[in-house]
Amino acid sequence: MTGSWKSVLSRCVAASTGAALALCAGVPGWAQAITPAPAGPQATPAIESAPLPVAVEPATGVAITWSVVNRFRLFRDERDFRRHADATQGRTVLEAEQALAAATDGRGWARDIMGRLCLDRIGQIADQCMRDGVREDYLNPADHLIEVRLTGVVPPGATCAWTFGPEGGAAFSTASADCDAPVRARAPYGKPAKATVDIAPPGEAARRASADIAVRDLLIAGLGDSIASGDGNPDRPVVLADEGFCFRRFALAANAEYFRPGRAGFSGDRACDADPGFGSDLPAWARLSARWMNGACHRSLYSYQLRAALALAIENPHLAVTFLPLGCTGATIADGLLSGQRSRELNCGGDGAPCPTTMPAQVTQLRAIMARAQRGQPARMLDLVFLTVGANDINFSGLVADIIIAARSERALFSRAGVITAVEAAQETLEKKLPNDFARLRAALKPLVNNALERVVFVSYGHPGLAAGGAPCPGGRGGFDIHPAFGVDGDRLRRVSTFVQDRFLPGLKEIVSCSARGVCTAPSDAMTFVDDHQAAFAEHGFCAVADSDPAFDRECFSPDGKRFNDSLVEGATEPLVCGAAVSEFRTYASRARWIRTPNDAYFAAMTFPEGVSAVLHPSSLHDATWGVLSAVYGGAIHPTAEGHAAMADAALAGARSVLQLPGANDPIVAAPLPTEAK
Repeated sequence: MTGSWKSVLSRCVAASTGAALALCAGVPGWAQAITPAPAGPQATPAIESAPLPVAVEPATGVAITWSVVNRFRLFRDERDFRRHADATQGRTVLEAEQALAAATDGRGWARDIMGRLCLDRIGQIADQCMRDGVREDYLNPADHLIEVRLTGVVPPGATCAWTFGPEGGAAFSTASADCDAPVRARAPYGKPAKATVDIAPPGEAARRASADIAVRDLLIAGLGDSIASGDGNPDRPVVLADEGFCFRRFALAANAEYFRPGRAGFSGDRACDADPGFGSDLPAWARLSARWMNGACHRSLYSYQLRAALALAIENPHLAVTFLPLGCTGATIADGLLSGQRSRELNCGGDGAPCPTTMPAQVTQLRAIMARAQRGQPARMLDLVFLTVGANDINFSGLVADIIIAARSERALFSRAGVITAVEAAQETLEKKLPNDFARLRAALKPLVNNALERVVFVSYGHPGLAAGGAPCPGGRGGFDIHPAFGVDGDRLRRVSTFVQDRFLPGLKEIVSCSARGVCTAPSDAMTFVDDHQAAFAEHGFCAVADSDPAFDRECFSPDGKRFNDSLVEGATEPLVCGAAVSEFRTYASRARWIRTPNDAYFAAMTFPEGVSAVLHPSSLHDATWGVLSAVYGGAIHPTAEGHAAMADAALAGARSVLQLPGANDPIVAAPLPTEAK
């Protein structure tokens, strides 16, 4: 370059007006003079498709905002995240669930996205996941898709040239766009970056603004029992037929058979007579079952753990959340968390994908996941664990059986089989065994959370048997007449309700929070305990009703418990007395009750008990054992999606505190559905 050109070039580099800059376009070396020097020999060369303007001044009155795009990483597709983000704007998780329920006419939102999750065919975490067209390592993302916007007063007609790169280094991405348009780029994970925009109004000097970009990717695990997994809320509910399906009873009398709605599309034998056994009917029956995010554990997208993790992602735009759902229905601390357990179902998909017959211990699975994660990123640690466990440990299902099995023959049979449990036995387990089991669980979890057990957010149970005002639900068959032997005994319910309210829930809190003498070796063993949702559940037990409940419930699940046809002739063709089509039941419509009754569990899931022991396994599709379990095995006396959403709001407040994230701890409010959705 000659001396004269050098002189012109120096003036061009210092130019600050549009007119002066226009004269410099043909000066040799101009582009090279304004391109930042590479950071070093390893630096990625800048992309030259959108060069920065020549001279810039600091921009005033504008700011760069940015967010991670599809930041709940279990979702493959951005539209699914956006659907929840839009529904949650200005709402609690509970209010968002009610809005989504109304938008789907009570059919549920999860049915649409089951095939768009970072899970394999049987519902386990996938190592690699195609998310929005880009293959990602689920446990160790290399980068995150971000979106930036320019806010504030921007001169009319200005164009914006964006550059993304490390502080003082070469750009890894550039783009040019109208200043009111969002721009997307992929920001490397674990490396602070900077977004820079040069705002160029027509005929004026460019103005520059910048913002630091640092994505925090939270690794969150969900552990525990059926309340953790979301049992009772299949992602794709079963579709029932208007015609009856015959079940046998254990009673050796004239009423030893009864009809209830069968599965829609089943072409096999619906009658009990001349029952050939399973034959070829069982595979066809399995193809028509309800579907879960993970069938072996009845994991559901409606689980409070998933909803709380999703809510963290929604309300924190600079975060991404990598969620590990591991909760499993039926789990106890000993069998489920610390050792393996029997699978709930053996068919994990409509394509016939088999579930494993047993599930590994949840803690073992989590250790293996963390080992895989740390092979790629040695510093990768669990940020948070959601946990609910303890009810199965005291055999809460046995207490429920004691309350709801009313018929003498079935009651005698299940008592001999040890299915029914007394309050005294549950109390003894609570006092003598549960503290020791929790000590073992703490020891197993400590290495996974770097000895910081406060990162374990323990979400307690909601009382399932309280009516308005907090009194125990009355007795009767309302909501329980799906099986002829069922009926709530008011006296036994009051005894169990008192035990749960006065002993189990407070005792569990003392164990988890280390507030009772001798249950913990040190105060640092305390987990973060959450029970703010319990006050709301006191108004929404299984017997709660309201005029705003769905018409089907009010007409076909009435309190008198006489809404199924007892006649074998009429029941075979029309099992419902109310005359409504069975398909009118809406699993996810808003209701006063936040607890699934056996009627609800049957109409939502009608789960065939594949995973039970050989002693309990039905001998045919019309077996008496299957008749009982069809009404409870799919999540009876478990929270509905609204109940889980209320739990998620409480869990969210605890998670914010642990993670030191912003967010208002709003009270849980049961808002009614819009009028058009009633």
